[in-house]
Order: sequence, then structure tokens, then C-alpha cells
Amino acid sequence: MSRRQYAAPRRPAGEPDDTGCTVLHVDMDAFYASASLIDRPELRGLPVIIGGGARSVVLSATYEARRYGVTAAMPMSRARRLCPQGVVVAPDFTRYAQISDAIMATFRSVTDLVEPMSLDEAFLDVAGATRRLGPPTRIAQLLRDTIADEQGITCSVGVASTKFVAKLASGLAKPDGMIVVPVAEVLGFLHQLPVGALWGVGERTEETLERLGLRTVADLAHVPVETLRAALGDATGTHLHHLAWGRDERVVVRTQREKSIGSDETFGQDVDDPVVIHRELLRLSDRVAARVRAAGLVGRTVTLKVRFSDFTTITRSRTLRDPTDVSRDVYATARSLFDGLGLQRARLRLVGVRMEGLLEAAGAPIQPTLDEPEQGWRDADRAVDRASARFGAGAVRPASLVKDPGVPGRRTVPAGPRRA
Repeated sequence: MSRRQYAAPRRPAGEPDDTGCTVLHVDMDAFYASASLIDRPELRGLPVIIGGGARSVVLSATYEARRYGVTAAMPMSRARRLCPQGVVVAPDFTRYAQISDAIMATFRSVTDLVEPMSLDEAFLDVAGATRRLGPPTRIAQLLRDTIADEQGITCSVGVASTKFVAKLASGLAKPDGMIVVPVAEVLGFLHQLPVGALWGVGERTEETLERLGLRTVADLAHVPVETLRAALGDATGTHLHHLAWGRDERVVVRTQREKSIGSDETFGQDVDDPVVIHRELLRLSDRVAARVRAAGLVGRTVTLKVRFSDFTTITRSRTLRDPTDVSRDVYATARSLFDGLGLQRARLRLVGVRMEGLLEAAGAPIQPTLDEPEQGWRDADRAVDRASARFGAGAVRPASLVKDPGVPGRRTVPAGPRRA
């Protein structure tokens, strides 16, 4: 059963019965596309595709573009065929990170039990906030209104007693909606859905279940758990049996510090010119260091990733004496790692830079370098950050990047953050 076929649980007069429904799943609507249009209001209502060159994939698309069949992770070449009138906009990951940080701050103003799943979605446990802010449904609406007013984008919210049901509800509420699943209606909500809606059911598992004649969650729920274990294995069979009966014991886990932050770049065509590669390493290092600073962190380890034309991938890392958030330090290390490979005109498909061993900047032992002037590189980076926040990413760039005409078809994607 598709989302459009789903009928939300009946709501009594007034607010729905959200007693015990203290788990919220908040998911931004077409986040990357919506965020990209904040500064491009003239594109609202048009089919917009967020992505890069022909060898890249779609990062996001507006709902107008999705009507043509364009979806995230689709090759850009196919997206252009499906929607030739679509407007292609290059991604701005610095901007996305800034908006995401503001959204997460809004969540944490309501509860400290926030579990981000990505830049644009999170689980919240609002049990401790109900006395101060009212029932869960009101809190969910407060979040939706605040995000719309302050960030200019919309989100959808699922309100339920478990993480599993809340996430299903938010997906069915899209776009710009909210669904509350009362505790007494959980089974009715679940059992009408297709088995593919259950977490852990991929294509192969769904095929196995359909061969057994199990097409809805209700079908699966009424099969003996021993039969499911025999067909799917003990762990998967037990897991799906529990979910089919609305059992999900996982709790919302407070966010953990980012483990690493990085960015990868896929070239539009394989590159063997070290000058071009150095320039792209500079671009990536500048972007990664800016994201590290924006998160209030510093890093001790710089990792270089290189992917050859035959898709063979290697990584090299170096741990610094002192943690840093300075773009110049990150680039110097990444370039040294690359030059140390001695590739001699090897054809590369992708390069990437990542910072690991992240620490809170406030308490980190940061030492100035001997060649750093009184107003040093760290101060210069922060001035650039302020300019980018005011005038947009790329307003201030290293001179070599200003002169750079760019690599046709280049696609830059964030490779993190990863969480501990």
C-alpha cells in the first residue's frame, strides 16, 4: 500500500489522543532542495534537481521534479532525460550544514534527548518536556512552526510511542504534515501497510516473504514466529515478528560527538594532472576545515582518499602533533600525503579529504605555528567564515581557486559526518 493510499487514524474532536506518544521523528521535506531554494526564491514551484555533472547522482529534487520520476541517488544523466525542463542547481554543503545546525539547536531547545539520523532528520523523546510545553502533539506543531518561521523550510513529523512507528508516520505525512498514531491504534496502523514498510525488509527479504504469500504486515504478524525464523533466519525472523506487533524497545539516544568530517569529489572525467588534483585537494581541505570550525571542533588526523579509474581505492592518514581547524594545515597535510604516493600521472576518478580524531575546540591544546603572524591563519579562516555566512559559500576563496575555471562535471559530496 502506497503512502497516498493510507488513511490516517481517525482523530476525535480536538487534539488526537497522544497519551504515551512521546517519541517524535522529525524529517525535513526535500531538505537539500528546500535549503537550496531559500536564496533562490524565483525557482520555487519549478522542477529543481540538486546535483552536478553527468557522472554524478541526484542529491535531492523538489516535489515538482519528483512528479517526473526524479529521485535521490538517481544518475544525473537519467534525471535529465526524465525531466529535461528541470533546473539543475549545484549543492552548497556549507549552507546545508549551517541550516542543519540551527534545526538541531531548535530540537535541543525542547529536549536534550535528540538522536540525529542525518543532517535533515532526528528522533526526539519529549517525555520530559510535556509539563513545560504541553502534550506531544503541541510540541510537534511548535517544532514545525519554528522551523518554518526561522529556516524557511517545512518538515513532517510522526508522533508515536516507539521510534519505528514514529518514523513510518513521518514518511506517510510527507510533505509538510503530521501524523499521530495513538497507542490503541498502533496495530491497525501497522497491519494495513505492505511488508516492505518494516525496517530490515530489503528487496530480497520482501521477495522471500511474497513467495510465502505474505504481502501486508498483518499477513506477517499472523504467521508463527518459528516459520519466519526458518525462512529468514533466527535474528531477522524474530525482529520482523516483533515489529509486526508494534514492539520496538529501542530508546532515543542522546546525540554523540561527530567522529569525523570529510568531503569527496568525483571528477567529470578521469584526471591525471597533479596541478588539477592539488587544486581540488585545496578546495576540499578548505571546505572540510570550515565544517569542522562550524561544529566547534578541531581534528588531529587528516585522511586522504584516492580512487583510480578502475575503482580501486586507497587511503592514507597522518596524525598531527597538535589538533587543528586551520584550512592551510589540512591542505598541507593532504597534499603531502598525495605527493607521497608517487602516482606519476595515474588517472584518478575521485579524491577525498577527511578530518578525524575530533575534539571540542574549547578545551583542545591548540598551538600557533612558528610561521604564523600575530593575526594568524586561524583568524583569517574565521574572517572567511563570517564572510561566507553573510554573502554565501565561496564569497572568499584562495586565489588559486578564484583563477580556477573548474573541472567540467565535477561533483562534490559530503562524506560525513560520521558519529561515534
